[in-house]
Amino acid sequence: MKKIGILHGMENTFPEAFVERVNQIAPKGIVAERALIDKVIQGESSGYDVIIDRISQDVPYYRAMLKNTAMAGTAVINNPFWWSADEKFFNNALAVNIGVPVPKTVILPSKVRPDDTSDTSFRNLKFPMPWGDIFDYIGFPAYMKPHSGGGWKNVYKIRDADELFNAYDETGQLVMLLQEEILFTDYFRCYCIGGKNVRIMPYEPRNPHHLRYDAQLPTGPAAKKLLATVKDYVLALNHALGYDFNTVEFAVRDGIPYAIDFCNPAPDADVNSVGQENFEWVVETSAKFAIDRAKKHKPGKDNLTWGTFVRSSVAGVARDKMMEK
Repeated sequence: MKKIGILHGMENTFPEAFVERVNQIAPKGIVAERALIDKVIQGESSGYDVIIDRISQDVPYYRAMLKNTAMAGTAVINNPFWWSADEKFFNNALAVNIGVPVPKTVILPSKVRPDDTSDTSFRNLKFPMPWGDIFDYIGFPAYMKPHSGGGWKNVYKIRDADELFNAYDETGQLVMLLQEEILFTDYFRCYCIGGKNVRIMPYEPRNPHHLRYDAQLPTGPAAKKLLATVKDYVLALNHALGYDFNTVEFAVRDGIPYAIDFCNPAPDADVNSVGQENFEWVVETSAKFAIDRAKKHKPGKDNLTWGTFVRSSVAGVARDKMMEK
C-alpha cells in the first residue's frame, strides 16, 4: 500500500479536501491521510511514500523530520533541502540570470547586530553604506521587506530617505530588501503544480484580503500574448527553483510582467480566500500530482525534485544551458 500524507497546521479546507479527493480518484493500492508523526529515528522513513508539506516553514521539528524521511526515500513536496536554502534575494538574482524581469532590488544588512556578534564581526562591511547610490538605483517610492519570510510581515512602503531610516530602525536583526515600486495596471497570482500545471488568477493586492481575488483576467490579443508570457515565466522560475507546488506573483507595468514574489512553497489554498473555482482547481491538480508521484515512487531512492539551478551546478553546466531540461 502506498501512502500519501499531508502535513499541515491550522488550515482546514484544503487538507481535508485534498485527502478526500485523492481517496476518490486514486487507483487501488494508494491512499491519502493527514500525516501522523510519532517517533523520528535517524535514517528511518516516516512510512509515507509522498508527503505534501504545508507547515514546516513554521515548525523546525517538522523540517528536520522531512529531511530525514526524504533521505530515506519519501517524495516530499516541496523539497525540504532546497526550501531551507531558498530566500527572496537569491530568487531575484536567479530570475535575472534566466531572463525573467524583476524589480530593482538591493539587500541591506540588519540594523541591529545578530546575537553573539560584535563590531569586529562586521569589519568586512564598508561603512557608512553608500545610501546615495542605493537611492539613485532603486528610486522612490520603494518597498522594504525581509529577504526571507512571507505573509506581508515587516513590509514597509518607503516614500523618501527619512521614511526609510525610520522604518529601518524598527527592523532589528532582520536582513531587509529594498525594492523599487512597480506601478501596475494588472496583477496576477499564479499556481504552479508539478512543474507543468499553471493557473493564472487575477489578483488585486490593494483590496482587503477577502476581495483580492475579486478581479477579471484581461481580454484581447495583447492580453493573450501577455498571459502566455506570464505562463512561460512561471514555468521557467519553478523549473529553475525546483518547486513542485508554488505561487508566483506578477505586476504588469507598460506591458511587462515583473515577478514580484515567487517563494511561496506553502501558498494559500483556503477556499474562503482563493474562491471556489480556484480551490477546486488546486485540489484536483494537487491530488492528481500526488498520485502520480506515489506511482513513480522508488523505495530507498532520492524521490525529491531538484531544480535546474542545482542540477546544472552539480553537473558544471554553463549558466546559459541551465533552463534546458
